[in-house]
Parts: sequence; C-alpha cells; structure tokens
Amino acid sequence: MKATASPQTAATAYLNLPSSEQKGKDIHVHQFQNPPGEGQCHFEAEHTLFMSLAPRPLHYVQSQDGRKFTGLIQRGNFSLAPAGSPFFARWEGNEHCLEVRLTDQFVRKIAQETLKQDCDRMSLIPGFRIRDPQVEAIAMMLLTECQQGTGSRLYIDSLANVLVVQLLRQHATRSPHLPVYEGGIPQRQLLQVLDFVDAHLDQDLKLAELAQLLDMSQFHFSRLFKQSMGLSPFQYLLQQRVERAKQLLKQTDQPIIEIALECGFSSHSHLSKQFRQLTGITPKAYRVG
Repeated sequence: MKATASPQTAATAYLNLPSSEQKGKDIHVHQFQNPPGEGQCHFEAEHTLFMSLAPRPLHYVQSQDGRKFTGLIQRGNFSLAPAGSPFFARWEGNEHCLEVRLTDQFVRKIAQETLKQDCDRMSLIPGFRIRDPQVEAIAMMLLTECQQGTGSRLYIDSLANVLVVQLLRQHATRSPHLPVYEGGIPQRQLLQVLDFVDAHLDQDLKLAELAQLLDMSQFHFSRLFKQSMGLSPFQYLLQQRVERAKQLLKQTDQPIIEIALECGFSSHSHLSKQFRQLTGITPKAYRVG
C-alpha cells in the first residue's frame, strides 16, 4: 500500500511471475514496511489480500465498499479487497505487511475449472481483520519462496491455486462445493506425467503443463498426483532433480554448477540446499564418497 503521510520504506521482497498461460501476471507477492501514516489503493482487475506481519497488534482504521473497521489487527490477520474496490487504511505504529494480489481473470479461471461455478454469480467478499489459518499458512509459504528467490513456477502455481480455492470456498458470496476425486491417477496416465517430468527436469515446469497432459484442473491434478505418489508434484520434481544430480556427480566430472543448471536448479547453492535436505550430505561430499 502506498503511504501518503510518508514514503514507503524497506520494500524488502518482490515476486512477479508470469502466468503459465497468459502474458499478464496472475499473482504478485510484496512485503513492505511503513512508519505511522495512512494509505490507499485501488486495483481494478486484481483482488488484494493485506496480511499483518507486525510482531505486535496495531491500531487501524480501514474502509472499503462503504464499510469501515476500527480496532487492533494482530499478526496473521488479513483484510480482503476485491477487484475494483477502493481500500483505505490508517495505522498507528510501524506497519509490516504482506500484500498478495491475484488477477480477477485467474480467480475466475480457477472457479470455472476447479469448482465448476458460474463466475458471474460469485465474487469475493470485502473483509477486515479476517482470521483464516489456511490462508495465513499459504501466504507465509509464498513469502518464504519470495525471500529465497528460487521462484519455482511449479511450486508458486500450486500455492496460488490452493489459495484461490480457499478464498472462494470461505470468503465468497456463494459457498461452492468442491468435487471429491478418489483413487489417484490411473497408472497409464501417471507414467505419461512422470515421463514428461523426467524429460524436462532442466526446465521451469508449470503446473498447468502437467495438468493439461491429463485434461484436468491444476488443483485436482495436484491432489490426485499426491494420492498416487505420496508427494506433491513439486516435491516429486525436486526428488527427481536430486536423483539426476546424483547420477551426474558419480558418472561425470562436470563442475557442480553445471550439474545444478542441467538438473533445473538455479545455482550451486540451490542444488546444495535441496541435496542436503534429501540426502543429508552436500553434493561435493557425495561425489567424493
């Protein structure tokens, strides 16, 4: 949020990822801090979630859509401003906030594909000081990914899909029914997906690409894949990248940075971190051993 009393300070983290199917941006994650002041925003085509990260409760005055809120907002509480809804806030104390923006086009696409809902009859509800542990957890995972700077498209796509579904289920004008799919992915189709992942380990795979292989929504693909494999698509991708790195470390004398890039990691340190988490040792130690 742009502060009007004084300029915004310490814009510490940005995440702007292009859509898997569109030229625009589906999700924008921004962490910021401000001294005491006031600010306003108006995103015509984006739904905006403002979540407090301040260590202690702050007193706010907020207004949108003809409604007004005055009171304390604690860490993890969030306000929701639907697309086209002007939002104003005044705060006392040092503000630390996470802003998550989702394009209206993306939200409607998820509603149609995943929830089979009539989007013209559904909209998000403006809200103040909302407490939703699931939304808070997803938002913090997005922030962590943003801070680490690895920017995995598959991981961000998965989180964005889950976030939109949760917002539509709990904070929309209609409460949609989420279809239940059991039994996982049939073996023939599962092998098709696994072969595709194996052939594209060096690329920034998109969740939409994998779901399209089976003509399935991204949200349901993720659920069924985990039922079948015991891992999320992102976890499986990391596992296979590490396995490929292990092969190259033992069978070639390539520099580790080249192996990292060939296996789809963004850097030597990115490979080392994931390698250690899955094997307990560094790539260098594994090669020597």
